Amino acid sequence: MAAPKHRRTALERVEKFLSETYFTDCNLRGRLFGDRCPPVSLSCFQTPRRIPYDEAVKQEFRPAQVGDSFGPTWETCWFKVELSIPPAWTGREVHFVWESDGEGMVWRDAQPVQGLTKEGEKTSYILTSSMKETEPHSLTLYVELACNGLFGAGKGSMIAPPDPDKRFTLSKAELVVFNRDVYELLVDLEILLDMAQLLGEENQRSSQALCAANRMVNVCDVTDPSTFPAARTLAAAFFSQRNGESQHSIHAMGHCHIDSAWLWPYEETIRKCARSWVTVVRLMERNPELTFACSQAQQFEWVRSWYPGLYKQIQDFVAKGQFIPVGGTWVEMDGNLPSGESMVRQFLQGQRFFQQQFGRLCSEFWLPDTFGYSAQLPQLMRGCGIRRFLTQKLSWNLVNSFPHHTFFWEGIDGSRVLTHFPPGDSYGMQGRVEEVLRTVKNNKDKGRVNHSAFLFGFGDGGGGPTQKMLDRMKRMSDTDGLPRVQISTPDQLFSALEKESSQLYTWVGELFLELHNGTYTTQAQIKKGNRECERILHDVEVLSTLAMAQGAGFQYPASQLQRLWRLLLLNQFHDVLPGSCIQLVVEDALQYYAEIRRAGAGLQQEAVQSLCRELLEPEAGNAGSTLVLNTLPWERTEVVAKAGPAGTETLALVTVPSMGYAVVREPLLPPQPVVVRKREDGSIAMENGVIAACLDVMGRLTSLRLLDSQRESVPDGCCANQFALFDDVPLYWDAWDVMDYHLETRKPVTTLLKPLEVTLAGGLRGSVSFSLQIGKSSTLTQEIILDATCPYLRFLTQVEWKEAHKFLKVEFPVQVRSPNATYEIQFGHLQRPTHWNTSWDWARFEVWAHKWLDLSEHGFGVALLNGCKYGASAHGNVLSLSLLRAPKSPDATADMGHHQFTYAVMPHLGSFQDAGVIQRAYSLNFPLHTLPARSAPCPPYSAFSVSSPAVVLETVKQAEDRPGAVLVRLYEAHGSTVVAWLQTSLPVEEAMLCDLLERPVAAERLQLEPRGLRLSFTPFRVLSLLLVLRQ
Repeated sequence: MAAPKHRRTALERVEKFLSETYFTDCNLRGRLFGDRCPPVSLSCFQTPRRIPYDEAVKQEFRPAQVGDSFGPTWETCWFKVELSIPPAWTGREVHFVWESDGEGMVWRDAQPVQGLTKEGEKTSYILTSSMKETEPHSLTLYVELACNGLFGAGKGSMIAPPDPDKRFTLSKAELVVFNRDVYELLVDLEILLDMAQLLGEENQRSSQALCAANRMVNVCDVTDPSTFPAARTLAAAFFSQRNGESQHSIHAMGHCHIDSAWLWPYEETIRKCARSWVTVVRLMERNPELTFACSQAQQFEWVRSWYPGLYKQIQDFVAKGQFIPVGGTWVEMDGNLPSGESMVRQFLQGQRFFQQQFGRLCSEFWLPDTFGYSAQLPQLMRGCGIRRFLTQKLSWNLVNSFPHHTFFWEGIDGSRVLTHFPPGDSYGMQGRVEEVLRTVKNNKDKGRVNHSAFLFGFGDGGGGPTQKMLDRMKRMSDTDGLPRVQISTPDQLFSALEKESSQLYTWVGELFLELHNGTYTTQAQIKKGNRECERILHDVEVLSTLAMAQGAGFQYPASQLQRLWRLLLLNQFHDVLPGSCIQLVVEDALQYYAEIRRAGAGLQQEAVQSLCRELLEPEAGNAGSTLVLNTLPWERTEVVAKAGPAGTETLALVTVPSMGYAVVREPLLPPQPVVVRKREDGSIAMENGVIAACLDVMGRLTSLRLLDSQRESVPDGCCANQFALFDDVPLYWDAWDVMDYHLETRKPVTTLLKPLEVTLAGGLRGSVSFSLQIGKSSTLTQEIILDATCPYLRFLTQVEWKEAHKFLKVEFPVQVRSPNATYEIQFGHLQRPTHWNTSWDWARFEVWAHKWLDLSEHGFGVALLNGCKYGASAHGNVLSLSLLRAPKSPDATADMGHHQFTYAVMPHLGSFQDAGVIQRAYSLNFPLHTLPARSAPCPPYSAFSVSSPAVVLETVKQAEDRPGAVLVRLYEAHGSTVVAWLQTSLPVEEAMLCDLLERPVAAERLQLEPRGLRLSFTPFRVLSLLLVLRQ
């Protein structure tokens, strides 16, 4: 019979032969399953808790049947399924088929054996591939059904808040005979049909594929399985026609991106990991070539704790090189907001876990789904033994298409890592012809590299790879007309790319995602919890290390600190810290922060008790003096509040040495007291000898001058500390996105509830306060505070926030002209334009910063400092801090309620570096600690100091594997090359440089000299040292 002349009819003929909808009574698809048999009995019980198997099987089960519905959302139903395989099925492949709109796990002999999720195309558990007469024909399975889908239970749309009353229906539970020969033919024909359709009518290979498929349909009599081998031979002949040598190589790896929390709570993620990974283990048993790349140490730890039997199987497949831990971090964290030290701890906790559990470190950083990547990440990767990076999220850019898929990424210190974005722009491929063609077509580095990654498996809510995905790719491994597809590993991929890397381009600086920039602001309480808990853990580590070094039998709380760090790192997951999660997750996250605050306060108290035992006065009322502790590495002179008699507070100006303490008996007198004057028009002037401010009745700054130079910061006719409210309705991703057009809806906040009045008249501290109405129903009260000797004016702000789809910012127009503003990032800073010349510039209309941003011209500038905010912008001469959003999905209650936060404005002469902006932002975030002390005289104590203001001593902690050693981490903060001396009063016996995993990097020790340790820095370099103490 000649080949078909009419292309369309031939294509549709093959389509209908495979269709799940049409002609299933006589086509091939309708023969996939043979005989069916219902369970002998089906019973269930329901619980609101996620309980272990041992507890579940002891419950009282009641009869259930197919068609029943269960719920509501987040409940769990356990089903007992008793099965009897008919004797006539001997020699056949038998599956247990289960379909429901919840997520299921099959348990057999008290072990999890198969995840079942209809959305993840997993609806059957293979009982036997060929039923033997000797096998038991009767068995009992349990199915644990979670009343949520792969993507939670959004009401009406995926990211809508969960529907609390959703019901989940059991639509199938039966034994079936599975016709493997029909299945194999279906996969053959699907690939041929896709090639025929997608390669294009003018393509020779497309016509050959269509002819082959058409001939197969002719040969195949669906009622006569003896005709199937001839049809399969036709397919095999087609697929065995090989590629030329120049063809692109696709490195396929199984993958299952599981969000550690998102549209479901943390607790459900534990079960998602088990459902997904047990399925992978089953696939590996049948497909020894399958590889699976798996990130997030936290998820491995969950499975280790909750599913020890499954974990043991995973360890075996890790040893075989099939189940491959990647990423090296505790979770796939947000790439922008965690502090530098938090990012180090993500790697430290992750890499140490993988080393301890699997005997290996990860060699690639794996972060496919995070909303942008800090320019400090390359150095942090390199410091943790990682030189390779994989992500794909920049394919989501709304404005500019990122110009590379494979390139070198260079950070702010000059560190470079080989970076690869899978050109198919997804981490959830399904092994289809369309996807492999897109991978080659999209690749922006054709001619430079001829290898790319292809991550296949259902993701986000788990699921992972399927047998069908693997079977599709087996047929595409090396067939003419398609790229080569090989099952590979991250190491094989990157090794191939390294060999081809001589022609690659370099991208310098941050990888900024042009989307999701609302996540710098959404869920302000989570942002605040993160910043505060980073501070708490820093302070506990510093004070515990000093107490340990004193040698008075103090035990450094290493295991407690690890537990608290792991909670903080978990909350830095890329849908939690950014605020793009449901209310249940927010509640969990805030509870974890509360636990860090509670336990951290206890640990700090124990450290201070040990460190300063002789100095403390147990009875606050009897204290004649105040003990003041400073956890920052420079001397500070500040106004503090100390406890007075009968619970009162008094102010004192104190000087405390760097990383140490002082007992203050007679507070200092300020060189100039703070003066606060009210004028006839209701405006108020405040000054302290350093700066002078004028405020109108609405609390807006009409003038902010440096007294030394009389330089004015606020332009004529402008007001700073101006609140503005914007409409905030994105296109889809509500909690995630703020769109450029929100800037067109600006409304200044001008409704006064309580005009400006003096609340502290001056001396050591002056303050004024006022209240505004914001929008329809929200209120803001602010206390503006000026302390003696302080170079900044701070704004203690309270908001009752009750808006919907509104965005609140505060603006500071300043008398400074510069094309770039500077923003603090992890262990350094970077510049971003203040203009919108190009699409790359205006796409950054809303950006992120850590503790400060600064706009400077030569000789003068103004910095904006903050205590817990991350969203910011600088356009023209206006510095803006993003304060609160009010999205309604996926959490309808996001940000509603009471907020308290602080920011500050600091005008300065010279550069921000020379003016100490960096140090002042730290001081705002790390307040001095005060305690009642005995009146006995005591010299001030300093544990560490650094000779250069360019170098920040960020971290002081006990070394991980050497209890008698201290780890200190410093970084160059100015962007300069500098030599600095680290001075310490600790009894240091030897000192050595180490990497971020605390492994010594050089054989030689550092010289201990009278001036301390001599350290050389290049711009933004991070240095870690091990200091071994004399015992």
